[in-house]
Amino acid sequence: MSIRLLVADDHPMVRAGVKKMIEGKDIKIVAECADGVEALTQTLKRKPDVVLMDIRMPQRDGLNALGRIKIENPDMPVLMYSGFDNPTYIARAVALGANGYLMKTCSVGELISAIKTAAKGEDTWTRTELRRVTGALATPRPGVSLEAPLTQREIEVVRYICDGMTNKQIGEEMEISYETVKEHVQHILRKIGLTDRTQAATWALRIGLIS
Repeated sequence: MSIRLLVADDHPMVRAGVKKMIEGKDIKIVAECADGVEALTQTLKRKPDVVLMDIRMPQRDGLNALGRIKIENPDMPVLMYSGFDNPTYIARAVALGANGYLMKTCSVGELISAIKTAAKGEDTWTRTELRRVTGALATPRPGVSLEAPLTQREIEVVRYICDGMTNKQIGEEMEISYETVKEHVQHILRKIGLTDRTQAATWALRIGLIS
């Protein structure tokens, strides 16, 4: 019996490429969606075996749609499918319950394997990805008990990190230098006891700085 797949991506060429890659692989596309709102609606309506979803889409991005899908149907397997190797996206995908994160440059074999694994209700995360993110999830929740809580400026930087911005982009947005942003990031990581931006994004999700 074929695996029923829903593909959500705002680029028709990407959807056509996925369709070509799964030909003859016992996987059947039951719905194609061009934005996050449609992806959520069609997922709940058609109940596919697996959802393959882009992140940057109009109306509702893929991570937002993922969160809503998991609220409505926690057991629905969702694979994120992105052109961006963004640690913040990866952290949010793990925290929101995705079954894996695939780059659009992955091979046909990797795509097919991930879809079939997800259809079994299993995850496709690598140990490296999970180690970075679960390290942040496992740390004691600092909250207001921090001896040196984040300043409003630092909280602003964390939120920009969670949006996937680079230090240069954050500097331009906040109208401060690259070096100042770098110092803010180093101070933030030191205060919350973590080592990189992926863990910082996961921590921010965990304590409710972002949703």
